[in-house]
Amino acid sequence: MSATRFSESVTGSLSDGVLVVTIDNPPVNAVSAHVRQGLVKALDHAAALSMVVGVVITGAGRTFVGGADIKEFGKPPVEPTLPAVIERIEGYGKPVVAAVNGAALGGGCEIALACHGRIASDKASLGMPEVKLGIVPGAGGTQRLPRLIGTVAAIDLIGSGRTAKATEALSLGLVDGVAKDHLDAALSLVHDLAGEPLRRTGMLEVSTAEPAAVEAAAKKVLSKARGQVAPTEAVRLVKAAADIGLKHGLADERATFLRLRDSAESAALRHVFFAERSAGKVDKLDKVTPRKIETVGIVGTGLMGVGIAVAALTSGYRVIGIEQTAEAAEKGRERIAGILDKSVLSGRLAATVRDECLTRLEVTASAGELAAADLVIEAVFDDLTVKTELFQRLDSIIRQDTILATNTSYLNPDEIAAATTHPERVVGLHFFSPANIMRLVEVVDCKATAPDVLASALAFARRLGKLPVVCGVTEGFIGNRIFSAYRREAEFMVEDGAAPHEIDAALEAYGFPMGIFAVYDMAGLEIAWARRKRQAATRDPQARYVEIADRLCEAGRFGRKSGRGWYDYSSGDRAVDPEVTALVEAARVAKNITPRNYTSDEIIARLLKAMADEGAGLLAEGIAARSSDIDLVMINGYGFPAHKGGPMFAAATHEDARP
Repeated sequence: MSATRFSESVTGSLSDGVLVVTIDNPPVNAVSAHVRQGLVKALDHAAALSMVVGVVITGAGRTFVGGADIKEFGKPPVEPTLPAVIERIEGYGKPVVAAVNGAALGGGCEIALACHGRIASDKASLGMPEVKLGIVPGAGGTQRLPRLIGTVAAIDLIGSGRTAKATEALSLGLVDGVAKDHLDAALSLVHDLAGEPLRRTGMLEVSTAEPAAVEAAAKKVLSKARGQVAPTEAVRLVKAAADIGLKHGLADERATFLRLRDSAESAALRHVFFAERSAGKVDKLDKVTPRKIETVGIVGTGLMGVGIAVAALTSGYRVIGIEQTAEAAEKGRERIAGILDKSVLSGRLAATVRDECLTRLEVTASAGELAAADLVIEAVFDDLTVKTELFQRLDSIIRQDTILATNTSYLNPDEIAAATTHPERVVGLHFFSPANIMRLVEVVDCKATAPDVLASALAFARRLGKLPVVCGVTEGFIGNRIFSAYRREAEFMVEDGAAPHEIDAALEAYGFPMGIFAVYDMAGLEIAWARRKRQAATRDPQARYVEIADRLCEAGRFGRKSGRGWYDYSSGDRAVDPEVTALVEAARVAKNITPRNYTSDEIIARLLKAMADEGAGLLAEGIAARSSDIDLVMINGYGFPAHKGGPMFAAATHEDARP
């Protein structure tokens, strides 16, 4: 029997007495109005045909349903609403089984929960990432999931927004089976359920959970929330499912969803969502084909080089690491293998995958091996002479079509490129440490970079699972240039009267994981000190300069590693140090500064303004293509709270900076 079209995105065909309903709404099968309308028409159609024993719902392509249509947010609702569709599925008179072919996220997971059975393909994943958009599930997720898998597991999944792969979903009881041919297994399940009392998720009792386990799960979620409202509300709603009836629970969930959907937090997180979709898009690359990259050379196997190597290996690349001696090469290989081993121990990587990665790894002192590389990334000491001499040496080793990438943080990549025979093949790939974990990569489009080289660098970063942001050449690129302005403003405030711990407390209350002075102590103060000493001769003598950090370094206070920095760590914890207070007071006296008090709001407002002003400069100079790119860099590289949208978004929306 030919397929029946129920809407522009929903079709159905009969198979062995079962109506197989397919959602086809590229790119992610979002549950748009026409999907909802099509599902209802399909259910009406199956109900009217006595020959139909049940319904299977599945998705076209690699996604079951990727969630709500985010473009509908803020617009008048179009009937039927998703809760109404889900209620119809759950209360349906014939068995409805979800054949989860791929990702079932948000509203997609809620549709699956409403079905009377769920079969997952081995490539399926299920989850409710709504908290990442500043909202809670709005179509029964917080009430049905605990009825199916228990309160503790539901708090973890909904409160964190993470997804569960098919095998975990099966062990949780979220799906009834996992099968390679998920459609065939779903059809069999419909026949098994036909004529039997149907298991309606919303009618199940929430199993009794140990109060201590519930509180531990809630505490874990809330400890990572850093002031976000959505995870707190999600935990509250999941807990309530055990104590109140479905009707009241659904009403509370829907009201909470609508309230959060219209909040500043959700607007900020939606901004971040769309910013990530735009990141790395460059108009001039529209019809440019990236070069094929299979083998990646990495010069230097220190912390950064090892991180890049692990990211490349786990993404399927062959990796050639280069060191100066055979002994250093062996140690580099051990470091790479050690990180892969840790990933296996933590369960993030299968042992078979680690073993396969190691077969694609070579670490050697013979630079001639780089002749086989399609891309070579330098991760050596951040010194102009060191890097330019390396690239000049590589000119005589690598093929003419091999791409050369510099991982410099502050040096001018145009100068490095100009020293080579083929500057058009040089691009910047500024990874953030640890490179195997941090998502952000600043892809630096140098003056001479060929379009296909830039396109190749972007494709490489994406295959690593990174978030690539393109920027032009400027000292510190986007992130470090804004961070420098942010740091400078913080130091000005310390000199003017704010205590370092007051500034850090304000930042942490705003949502930063750590205040700026605590960050400095963790990174080590000597790195920035060495850079300031190098720049001393060229510094504008008229520009304001705060010497407090220099005095700390001169006193041997290099941060956590030395036990003292901006704070004292002798007790094991971060503590305010009277010596630092005295040093700050002496600096004020030396400049005749009368200290003033700052409120938390004033501190945040000044730091946000400093970041936004520097960002405006980057846009005006054409270094950054869009303000949302700046927001992504600061969120993913420098701990800016995503639920505030980034410094440019905060400035544009007149964020009042209250934590």
